Amino acid sequence: MLLDFPSKVPVPVVGFQLPITNPSFHPEPPKSTDMVSPRNKSELPRILVADDDRWLLESMADWLSGIGYQVQTASNIEQAKKACATGKHDLMLCDVRFEDGDGLALLKRIRSKHPTLPVIMMTGYAGPDAACEAIAAGAFDFLTKPIIDQELQTAIERALHQQEIAEENTRLKAQLDRKFGLENIVSHDLRMLKIFDTLDSVADARATILITGENGTGKSMIARAAHKKSSRRDGPFVEVACGALPDNLLESELFGHVTGAFTGATSNKAGKFQLAHNGTLFLDEIGTATPALQVKLLRVLQELQFEPLGGNETITVDTRTILATNENLELAVAEGRFRQDLFYRINVIAIELPALRERIDDIPLLAQHFLNRACEEYQRSVDGFSPMALRAMQQYRWPGNIRELENMVQRAVLLCKGRQIDCDVLPNAMTSGDAPQLFASANAATLTTSNLRDVTSSNQNAFPQSNSLGAHGPGNQASGNQGMIKSLSEALEEPERKIILEVLRANQWNRNVTADQLGINRTTLYKKMKKLGIDSLCPQ
Repeated sequence: MLLDFPSKVPVPVVGFQLPITNPSFHPEPPKSTDMVSPRNKSELPRILVADDDRWLLESMADWLSGIGYQVQTASNIEQAKKACATGKHDLMLCDVRFEDGDGLALLKRIRSKHPTLPVIMMTGYAGPDAACEAIAAGAFDFLTKPIIDQELQTAIERALHQQEIAEENTRLKAQLDRKFGLENIVSHDLRMLKIFDTLDSVADARATILITGENGTGKSMIARAAHKKSSRRDGPFVEVACGALPDNLLESELFGHVTGAFTGATSNKAGKFQLAHNGTLFLDEIGTATPALQVKLLRVLQELQFEPLGGNETITVDTRTILATNENLELAVAEGRFRQDLFYRINVIAIELPALRERIDDIPLLAQHFLNRACEEYQRSVDGFSPMALRAMQQYRWPGNIRELENMVQRAVLLCKGRQIDCDVLPNAMTSGDAPQLFASANAATLTTSNLRDVTSSNQNAFPQSNSLGAHGPGNQASGNQGMIKSLSEALEEPERKIILEVLRANQWNRNVTADQLGINRTTLYKKMKKLGIDSLCPQ
């Protein structure tokens, strides 16, 4: 059906008049199913109609208002510019030609000042290249007169729907920025605050970042935060878990392959380095990379060039690389499992994340943060944790670190019957109070005065009696105190040495398993073994 207008006066209409088959024709009112859902007037989609054909302008405005839109009209270029300047429209319908200017020039101005405003262009003189020119200038759609009501309504609905999708994408992107930005990382720990300062300083640098720490300490979140703070934030963030892929597939995953490179390679595939162009590539568990892959990684990190698997074409990328591992790469280099040149190449900016048991003061903050998130996700009303529950959480050694804490809080929220989480909904391992847990967490960060007193009282025979009063006898109080501190340190070393030896032997000298059972970082275990003389006892 043609959108037309009733003839009010027998004078020629200036502009581009629609072919009139019936001067008294009115567009048929749309069916109720075609109407825009009734809402408050302020919520109705707002459309600006710009056309110098006065009768078409009025007819179209009446029809659009009748199907549920807010309509503002403009009969020339200047009125359209002023109306657009308010920024209060969801869509614009614009003629191609005006008496006082060019509609396409107006379109280009609108796209530069209001790039998210969809514009549908209309014309009564459509040349073969008119539509291409309008679309190239940024028009959402191009309609020719006479305008068909159903065609116009469909175009408007498509444009508004695309606008809603764009706004939703913007909201989701903002949520991702909040989720993975530094402001979402909760901590009062001095070491974490220093890490935040480091990320602020190096976010825009092209230098490679190596993040180390135990499983569950948040290495992936730190990598994403570094990406979000950099100038590459609008580029892709591509994550690869190197330990999750077989060796023969990891190289293809990172560098891509060409057709026929191996059995099953039926088409070309772009690698992760290529997909992360102008963005960030995060390689987790880099310590598991094979020697052959390490050679290729060294080249691409140095030259930013590589060849796909089975191909000869050299691909150049602009990709910032962040790597992470829970292994001691220095030890791996010493043992010949990791290339020394690659280690120095990736260890430009080193960030070591502390284990959760070393951040006791952060546990209440993190627990409340995860509690608020879980309550929102599961529609539960839980206010917080009881003092006994918090005490149990702070005494636990958290082998799974922050990931384990988040999972525990989610479980507690689902099981909690009241407004406060108590010990009855905490895991048994957290509330049993086993002695090994206390010893596993008895390090420089978590050892309390009472625990220290218990340990020293049960090992008084470990103090060297000759030094208990100091080198100069009881008359020198300062020297006596110095001797007591030294003896106390020695007394703590002997039971620690005994415990580490027992766990090592029980695990057939497997250092990784021993570190996990003791609840300490593997690097810390290696240092303690060297300090206590245990490394010389390990079977070769």
